[in-house]
Amino acid sequence: MTMSQDEQRTYFRNAMASLAAAVNIITTDGPRGRCGITASAVCSVTDSPPTMLVCINQSSYVHDVLHGNGNVCINVLGARAQELARVFAGMTGCTMDERFEQCMWRAGRLDVPLLGDAIVTLEGRIADTKTVGSHSVIFVQIEHIGLSDDEAGLVYFGRRFHPLACEAA
Repeated sequence: MTMSQDEQRTYFRNAMASLAAAVNIITTDGPRGRCGITASAVCSVTDSPPTMLVCINQSSYVHDVLHGNGNVCINVLGARAQELARVFAGMTGCTMDERFEQCMWRAGRLDVPLLGDAIVTLEGRIADTKTVGSHSVIFVQIEHIGLSDDEAGLVYFGRRFHPLACEAA
């Protein structure tokens, strides 16, 4: 039985809801302005040079701002940041300025917003971009890394946010 394109898309999205992923807020600031977006389609590519990839829908306002500014921070969220993840995902109707007022930020070495409560901050420059369907796969060469003390992480699974506890060593 052949599925229609809409059925295939729905089936794929349902399958991806079973793929747990870390929750991140991708931020930027520069000539195109300050903005941020919640993203779970983020992963490491290589450690030589340290490179991450971030997938962003091309129709998102944030997409063009990221490219225009060139520098980004991948703020890896801890368990306490569930509401902030919802805010930056656009689930609360906040403006971009209101999103940034929800918590403490500081300027990173590349002048991008770093979340004070992030469990990891990865600052870098956009090194390359590939278009795949409706999204851009953005390759970010990491220049500065910040690590916090051990804290529970935050994952997205089953279309919901879930805390991920750290086990004692």
